[in-house]
Amino acid sequence: MKIISIIIPIYNEEKNIPLIYAEIKKVWEDLKEKYNYEIIFVDDGSADESIKEMEKLATKDAGVKTIEFSRNFGKEIATTAGINNSKGDAVIMLDADLQHPVDLIPKFLKKWEAGIDVVVGVRNQNKSDDFIKRFGSYVFYKLLNAISEVKVVPQATDFRLLDKIVVNEFNHLTEKDRITRGLIDWLGFKREYIYFDANERATGEASYSFIKLCKLAVVSFISLSLFPLRMAGYLGFFIMIFSGIFGIVMILDRYFTNWGLTFSGTAILANIILFLVGIILISLGLLAFYIGNIYKEVQGRPMYVVRRKPNKSETL
Repeated sequence: MKIISIIIPIYNEEKNIPLIYAEIKKVWEDLKEKYNYEIIFVDDGSADESIKEMEKLATKDAGVKTIEFSRNFGKEIATTAGINNSKGDAVIMLDADLQHPVDLIPKFLKKWEAGIDVVVGVRNQNKSDDFIKRFGSYVFYKLLNAISEVKVVPQATDFRLLDKIVVNEFNHLTEKDRITRGLIDWLGFKREYIYFDANERATGEASYSFIKLCKLAVVSFISLSLFPLRMAGYLGFFIMIFSGIFGIVMILDRYFTNWGLTFSGTAILANIILFLVGIILISLGLLAFYIGNIYKEVQGRPMYVVRRKPNKSETL
């Protein structure tokens, strides 16, 4: 039977661990004739008794595996560790707080069996989100899709299924500051979406504070786009053009025409300084292009990703 790996990053979720496990077991009653499972709990330096709860389950269920970090490295790294250590024909990523509906797993598997490599859970709404968080999310996705080289579906979550071929390619990516879903989107492959309403968090409080969300947003912009690096150059070009046109108007009014405009010596000096600042920013922008090329090289991402190679009887 095919093996499905379920990756669950854990940070202070001792009360939710038995709950998410029970939900998976309940869903698997209808899947056990076709699939085996491995549940990989990754403890991201929890300060509570999460690791003990994980080990209890691993003791009574051989399908449960545990990974314990030496400290808190963050959810993205915990998810990556789970994927790196998975052995399944497909991987499903889940949050431990039960906001991702476990009962949708059969739908994910159905699309996967139909030949889809990546099945993405897209959240319709989150009942616990306030207006500020919803508005911030809207602005984040608008900005990201405006500057990113890879289009990201708004409200797409980490709740997704990856085929083994996607997992193999993902494991080749070595960058440390990462957003997992962004890297998966960068890889491409055939994908479909499942829309869902997020459940209320089962117990406890979300570990992602506003500051952590902001840091994740910054990492997303940096890892998926070089626009922030080149922004100084674009700004310098705009400033130089504006100050250049303004300077031409000053010269024409002072020496060749009589438009009646009066520019003081301070205004002329300020415009010259502004023009020089534009040149400096353009120079920084050109330097940023070279740094951007270096950044791309050190990321170590492959130049291309092959979904399927031809058989010997086939030709390219």
